[in-house]
Amino acid sequence: MLESLKIEGFRGFQNFEMANLGRINLLVGKNNSGKTSILEAILIYVSKFDIGKIQKILNHRGEYSHREIDAANFPGNPWQSYQIKNLFYKYLLKDNQKIVIYEPDKPANQVILSIQSTSKELLSKVNKNNLQFLGSFCLVVEFNHQEKVYSLSPEEEILQINLTDNKPSHDFKKLELFWIPPQSIAVNTNRYFFSQSLLNSTDNLVIEALKIIEPKIEKIATTEEFQPPVFSSTSGGRGGFMVKLKGTEEPVPIGSLGDGFWRMLGLILAMVNLENGILLVDEIDSGLHFTVMTDMWKVVWETAKKLNIQVFATTHSRDCWQSLAELITEEKITDNEITIQRIDKEKSQSVIFDPEEIVIAATSNLEVR
Repeated sequence: MLESLKIEGFRGFQNFEMANLGRINLLVGKNNSGKTSILEAILIYVSKFDIGKIQKILNHRGEYSHREIDAANFPGNPWQSYQIKNLFYKYLLKDNQKIVIYEPDKPANQVILSIQSTSKELLSKVNKNNLQFLGSFCLVVEFNHQEKVYSLSPEEEILQINLTDNKPSHDFKKLELFWIPPQSIAVNTNRYFFSQSLLNSTDNLVIEALKIIEPKIEKIATTEEFQPPVFSSTSGGRGGFMVKLKGTEEPVPIGSLGDGFWRMLGLILAMVNLENGILLVDEIDSGLHFTVMTDMWKVVWETAKKLNIQVFATTHSRDCWQSLAELITEEKITDNEITIQRIDKEKSQSVIFDPEEIVIAATSNLEVR
């Protein structure tokens, strides 16, 4: 698990540190304080700038370019160009501009993204699919004595092709990290996770979690006739499942049961497929009524302990962090396993609330956000 994280030159953070991280870490703060950026920094650090994962967060923010490129240059290859400067502090792209992300107690494991002037040596390391348009700079990613190089276009964008695929681009059996956006998880990803839960005999955990939202649920199953959309963690819509409820003769489509049910399904399916991994959840309370939040946290807490998962989640909701305080009280959690981290990109470090301080804030009606 991550115990601390240092971020330099990433998005709105010039220099920022989170410390005393626990198993569950709830990130709070004002709008545009950098909460989602922290999740992205963790994703970049843990995935070592896996381009498939980076693509998803750039898509989520709409940070792609609409610059017209002659499609004839890419026969048979779907493509998308991205405004890579948005990742850098103050949106600057200049020679030797850097993003550095690392654990202070493990500085050798740092991930460095740097802008470097184009050279023959760098171009020799660029994937051939990324060589169609060359500008003055390259994006160089360094980690564990390894290097990835991406050429930038003259407009200082990064170009990637072969970006669409009807199948998941990850080997989920080796899943170490997963991101859940506010819109929850794509249908076919949930279906894949559900099939794995059946194989791993964790489907009982799924049913118990869903009973928080709908106590009458007896069984859930995938529908054979479902045609999944293009794989994307940010695609909308609900489908691909039927749910059997107590007292009803016929199963009902999962889309009939509301946003909260779909949100909880995605949350628990991601967790039962993420043993020994890290879960990132943007706006964890999205779609959930305040009356179920304490139970939601119980599921997250118990599953995280059982499967050794570390959770980082964001929220704007008072109900969300106060329900976390209720969990701490009910479960008598006294160590640093749960923290609230208040994020402010204008500061150099987060404000940390340990379990005792979270409970005091809730019972005294204090504000941690």
